[in-house]
Amino acid sequence: MLLANFIIVGIVILMLITFSIFILIGKGDDLIAGYNTASKEERAKYDIGRLRKVSGYGLLLTCLPTGLLPLAEMSDILFWSLMISQIVIAIVITILANTYARKEPDKNKQ
Repeated sequence: MLLANFIIVGIVILMLITFSIFILIGKGDDLIAGYNTASKEERAKYDIGRLRKVSGYGLLLTCLPTGLLPLAEMSDILFWSLMISQIVIAIVITILANTYARKEPDKNKQ
């Protein structure tokens, strides 16, 4: 059973790495949740280059705890620490996407 878990997690990690590469090279803007369905006015509020960095590197960072998930069967502490780290990573990505990737309002237009 452990081998099957490693195979499944390996496939998921390969998908995450592939998606993050597409996002980082600029070919995967449709993979960024919310950006692909946003109106032109909403898209104009974000710096797409920074949003790509946050999303792409965030996906790569998510690969670390995901890769250790098959080992979590052996220890409850490891399982919960991996779950908490995934939640923290998701919160950090969300905060960065809404602060670092947001364009500064133009102060000359008043």
